Amino acid sequence: MISKKFEIEKTVQKKHLDDLNHVNNVQYLYWVQEVSQAHWDNLINKKKILEKGLWVVRSHKIEYKNLTKLNDKIIISTYVKNVKGYLSERSVVIKLKKTEKILVKCLTEWCFIDLKTQKLKKIPQEIIKLFNDIN
Repeated sequence: MISKKFEIEKTVQKKHLDDLNHVNNVQYLYWVQEVSQAHWDNLINKKKILEKGLWVVRSHKIEYKNLTKLNDKIIISTYVKNVKGYLSERSVVIKLKKTEKILVKCLTEWCFIDLKTQKLKKIPQEIIKLFNDIN
């Protein structure tokens, strides 16, 4: 299953930079989380889905391809690549807006957990349907 892409735009600010005046690696990870959350919020659209459970990160596989500097305009796009059991695999790509040069690729595994027990929970069909409905 592959969901429709969702994207946000950002402009690199001074606070995003490290000592080398490039975007800090941790900042990229923050953007991965931010676009993932924004996509999820867009999908649920204030529905009572939150009662079903919550997503937590199991792992990130991140590949830094090119440098990003102050005032660069970037596009951060994401889509859900796969959903199975209690796991969801999400792809995030960060590109330079002007040239579409890939800056960062990240593949994240998310686990669905029960809010009450805080244990892994199989992803409900209602949530899987949300991803299917946007194809």
